[in-house]
Amino acid sequence: MSLFGRSFADGDRIEIAGAVIRLKVHARARRVSLRLDRSRREVVATAPSPRRLGEAAAFARDRIDWILARLAELPSAQPLVPGARLSLFGAEVVLAVGAGRARLIEDETEGPGQIVAAGEGETYARAVQRVVKRHALEQLSSLTAIHAKALGATTPKVALTDARSRWGSCKPASGVQPAVVRYSWRLALAPPEVSDYVVAHECAHLRELNHGPRFWALVENLVGDPAPHRQWLRVHGARLHAVGAAEAQ
Repeated sequence: MSLFGRSFADGDRIEIAGAVIRLKVHARARRVSLRLDRSRREVVATAPSPRRLGEAAAFARDRIDWILARLAELPSAQPLVPGARLSLFGAEVVLAVGAGRARLIEDETEGPGQIVAAGEGETYARAVQRVVKRHALEQLSSLTAIHAKALGATTPKVALTDARSRWGSCKPASGVQPAVVRYSWRLALAPPEVSDYVVAHECAHLRELNHGPRFWALVENLVGDPAPHRQWLRVHGARLHAVGAAEAQ
């Protein structure tokens, strides 16, 4: 029995001073620890074994000031509601309400475009997200074809995910099955040069399934120095994951 008056299981969530902490077992962990998962906007208390989850919960309670400070540093949630503004591959769009199929209306002048969708609340947000995903798939597929051709590789199949721990992944071809590259749809919200870097990174894996010198040479040949783009994702990635998140109550 823990100091909280209950036992815990891997994946349980506890609330301390209004902060929600997820408990996690990691067999390779050597000690109880806390970390901020910026993409999921939560703090994770890790224990080496299930029997030490109570210790992890107690550790989180003792470090609640640190936890609250880290959570306060996260970017504000950006719900997908009418009037909100997004940047799609560097082009500003405003969310609007309208009948019919949700759609992107690109502006032919210097003004912002629009994403028009019907419904309210979660229904509206999901419709907007579908539009963003369609646009992301179209643009990321086009970039993938360009970089694959530059590498002399067969263009892979492209799919989207909402992975929290990575911006892209590459599954190599196997037999008659083509290679598959998956991208976070949230790359549509990043600057175009950053999303282009991620595409180049995954396409380079079509030639080098590692992160050795030859791999990075391929990436640099495609998009130049990758360091600024990697840094941008480290600094601003949580902001991309905040898009579509609900405001705290």
